[in-house]
Amino acid sequence: MIQPLRADPRFSPCPVDEGDELFPNGIFVFNVSRMLEYLEKEPTDVELVEIAVCDLDQGFSSLNESHVDSVDLSRPVVLVEIAPGHYNLIDGHHRVEKALRQGVNTLRAYRLTVLQHLRFLTSKDAYLTYVEYWNGKVKRALQVERSARRRVG
Repeated sequence: MIQPLRADPRFSPCPVDEGDELFPNGIFVFNVSRMLEYLEKEPTDVELVEIAVCDLDQGFSSLNESHVDSVDLSRPVVLVEIAPGHYNLIDGHHRVEKALRQGVNTLRAYRLTVLQHLRFLTSKDAYLTYVEYWNGKVKRALQVERSARRRVG
């Protein structure tokens, strides 16, 4: 069952050092550099899956064309749960593009749940807003589920 989040008053934003790679998604800014450092330690709680390239969002606006050819397709891309059961690509856009160009059908991907990726948000305001955003998504999903049950039953 989808669970709402409870804001942790002790939340500490992920620090940002000069040169860190950040992924902005509106007010939500993730420190990708810290996330990748964490994933390099091969945590046992993060799911590593094969994912169809065609299922990955290609909605990125611009790519550094000279970088596409140099990326390593054996490195997993990173997906984060942005809404209950829905994951967005936040690291690996160049790898996805290279895979598409070379006809590669699948890539390995780390899938971080909401509880796993929240620690990489770079501000407390973003964290608190994210908790509200998530809980709104949970509420809507539960309403849809109840409505579907009423129609069936």
